[in-house]
Amino acid sequence: MDMSHDQNMPMIMNMVMQMNFFWGKDVTILFKGWPNNNLGMYILSLFFVFFMAFGIEIMSMGPIMINKSPIRAIGIIQSGIYYTLRMVLVYFVMLAVMSFNIGIFIVAILGHGLGYIVVKFRELVVDKTTTDSNGTDPKV
Repeated sequence: MDMSHDQNMPMIMNMVMQMNFFWGKDVTILFKGWPNNNLGMYILSLFFVFFMAFGIEIMSMGPIMINKSPIRAIGIIQSGIYYTLRMVLVYFVMLAVMSFNIGIFIVAILGHGLGYIVVKFRELVVDKTTTDSNGTDPKV
């Protein structure tokens, strides 16, 4: 059977995916045609990935929960939505890094790192304000 004459066979798109790290603006990140080999759009995508990674770390602090009974259900719903949004951002950053572009990888790591530093700095500031004047923890 000669396959070259079969006109009814579906055409298979020839997709080539980069499987090693490379440097350059010629990349597809998250959506087909973005950044479309445009330097300005590539730089915008770097900022976008950085702020998504930074936001993931900031969101790791979680929303402030109120323990009053009528408001507890609203807090649980709010936490679920908050967590879902955080997971969407996590997967978007993961997919962006899977473009194997070194610039995207670097800004994702920098975003996570800077976000983590901000979160830990906030925890240190909050911890210092919860101690009393003697330096002892009032929760103990």
